[in-house]
Amino acid sequence: MKFDHRFRLKEAAPSRRVYAADGVTVRLDFFDHILRVCVLRDGSTPVPTWSVCPDGKMPLEGRDKLTTEGFRLVSPVVTEEDGVLRFSQDGVRFAVELRNFRISAETDKGLLYRDRSGLSYNFDGELGRGSVHFTDRFKGQRIFGLGDKSGPVNKSGRRYQLAATDSMGFRAAWSDPLYKQIPFYLCQHAVGAYGLYYDTYSNGSVNFGVEHDNYFEPFNSVRFEEEDLVFYLILGTPAEIVRRFGALCGPVAPTPEWAFRYCGSTMEYTDAPDADARLRDFVRKCEENGLPCGGFYLSSGYTQIGDRRCVFHWNRDKVPSPEGLAAHFAAHGLRLIPNVKPAFLLVHPLYDEIASHGWFLHYADGSPAVFPFWGGMASYLDFTNPGAYAFWKGCVRRELADRGYRDIWNDNNEYDVTDEAVLADGFGRPVPACRIRPLFSYLMARASREACLEAGEETPFNVSRCAVAGTQRVASTWTGDNFTDFAELRWNHKQAMTMALTGFCFFGPDIGGFAGPKTTSELFLRWLQYGLFLPRFVLHSWKPGEESTMPWLYPELLPTVRRLFALREKLVPYLYAEAKRCRETHDPLILPVFLRDADYDPESDCFLCGPSVLACPVFDEGAASVTVKLPNFADGWRLRGEGEVFSPGETVTLPCLPTDLPVWFTAQR
Repeated sequence: MKFDHRFRLKEAAPSRRVYAADGVTVRLDFFDHILRVCVLRDGSTPVPTWSVCPDGKMPLEGRDKLTTEGFRLVSPVVTEEDGVLRFSQDGVRFAVELRNFRISAETDKGLLYRDRSGLSYNFDGELGRGSVHFTDRFKGQRIFGLGDKSGPVNKSGRRYQLAATDSMGFRAAWSDPLYKQIPFYLCQHAVGAYGLYYDTYSNGSVNFGVEHDNYFEPFNSVRFEEEDLVFYLILGTPAEIVRRFGALCGPVAPTPEWAFRYCGSTMEYTDAPDADARLRDFVRKCEENGLPCGGFYLSSGYTQIGDRRCVFHWNRDKVPSPEGLAAHFAAHGLRLIPNVKPAFLLVHPLYDEIASHGWFLHYADGSPAVFPFWGGMASYLDFTNPGAYAFWKGCVRRELADRGYRDIWNDNNEYDVTDEAVLADGFGRPVPACRIRPLFSYLMARASREACLEAGEETPFNVSRCAVAGTQRVASTWTGDNFTDFAELRWNHKQAMTMALTGFCFFGPDIGGFAGPKTTSELFLRWLQYGLFLPRFVLHSWKPGEESTMPWLYPELLPTVRRLFALREKLVPYLYAEAKRCRETHDPLILPVFLRDADYDPESDCFLCGPSVLACPVFDEGAASVTVKLPNFADGWRLRGEGEVFSPGETVTLPCLPTDLPVWFTAQR
């Protein structure tokens, strides 16, 4: 009967319970600090997961989404009386009403979590198409997470799409969707905190208080196109939940130390007809100006045939000797990170070969699906096809890694596919490509990294613009093609604090802004002061008709720029060591202070860089000072690591001009 589903026990095991009603099966798995809930239509086979990987072992074809391999199983005492299932886990008491399977959880402080009354799940189409999950919205709730989402750090009162798209020139205050698809969030209220991660790659949406319904108490909701629903309810403090979510997805890929140094990037150089000379001149300018540098992100202009970009094609007019260019950078201690894209234009020299093997996303008749891409029409490589996956690895190896380019920039991999008729191989289980769009980005990044490893690189630096949960095992990321504006600087910071809570360690924005007008000298310096404390320290821009955002953009500011770069160089060993620690502990490398000091304002401009450094940037145009409230978890805070010591909880105002070193503190213990 619609809206009235009476679930009965189907299977029982010490760490699992399975219930069924009306063509639907609900499965509970009990893990250490985690309850997994699976709502499955009878006869369906869930798409595998490439995100959940607690043992760090991920087969190329993915893991069974329902496997318990790698988890620490627990066996709570489960009772059933009067249609209510009861058990306790980690000091939290659960009750599950078997009518409509409504889950609630409480502690000694009160109600921690509860599914919405009436109907919380879409068992029989009552709530439309796809899967749905409604939960109670608690008074004063704070919501954190969801990857690179725009807006305040606290997402309560907002609505977002769960999708990934190429959002060039986005505004970090309100643009949606962006480049990541990570349906994990943390909810905190007066009683405590819980985390929810939805293991799916299908598009969806979340609502944290925008939607109201007269017939129900206040609620949060998520919706996905995928019919089956698998989610993880994670228990603990906010810091523990963030750490446990990271562990759920497996360890982050190691980052080489050089990647923490300044790295240059601009489309201007590789789009120029004399790209080789422009790139070599970059090396010269860094050395002449005394600017420590780790490498350069090689934009896609090096692949051009006319005005079209053809991945894996070297334009020999621009770069006569790819091997010689790589050797020149290596001789000066720098790396080159070439840009690769997963779409092949119809005019690409390799297009017909790929199509003949059936390696593109395709229609039922086998013909390649075609999409607009970078000024032409193109087809996307299907990384769920083992042949296409191997083909990509071979291209990376032959055209890049074996020529001296063993670090890869995976770009434009959001896969803007909405037509349900477009199919992917699915490793032998065909699936509409739109249901797994962001998964292709993970597989692309994984293939690129494997090719570099097989070429002999011990720690390749691999970066992917689009990402899902678990991408951190194979690639780092950045927050995309941002906009140059003073107000955007603060919103980019809030976006970084959001991204920091979702399992990634090495990331950051394009310093100075990618799109939009030329940065002013004041904004340029403020962005550098801020970027010094981020894992990724990259100036990157595309401003046609304007000079690119490079360290020497304002020659009169070079003395200040040198001082800032020298400070970054001093921070590199600390950042590298902390990144190695975070890989083991699953802690974020940069983080909002409230994770360590519960009373700290989540929207603060200040943030932690590792456990010992408090960065205090200036985000207001025309400001000459910064006011800082010092966190309460240290014995004291020393200004810039060697100056005056201030007391925990103290609020101080300190001068900080754009030409000064930034204000920062080290924790005293």
